[in-house]
Amino acid sequence: MSTCERCGATFHCAMADNQASSEAGGDEAPCWCTHLPPVVPVPRQEGAKEGQTATAAVGCWCPDCLKAHIAALRR
Repeated sequence: MSTCERCGATFHCAMADNQASSEAGGDEAPCWCTHLPPVVPVPRQEGAKEGQTATAAVGCWCPDCLKAHIAALRR
C-alpha cells in the first residue's frame, strides 16, 4: 500500500506497489492514474528546487486528491 503525500490516506499504486511484485516475477498492471488525463503536472513540494525531478519532490496522491487537483486545474 502507498500513502498519499497530500492527505495521508492509504491506497494502491500499481507503479509503486507492484514494483516489488514484478521484481519477484509477478504481473505488472498499469496504475489507475494512467486512466486520468496525462496533462496534469505533478506539483513540487514547497521548498523543492527548480530542476528537481517530480519523484524527488513528491510521491503519489490518492485517487480522491488527484481527481480534486485535476478538477481545480480545470476551473
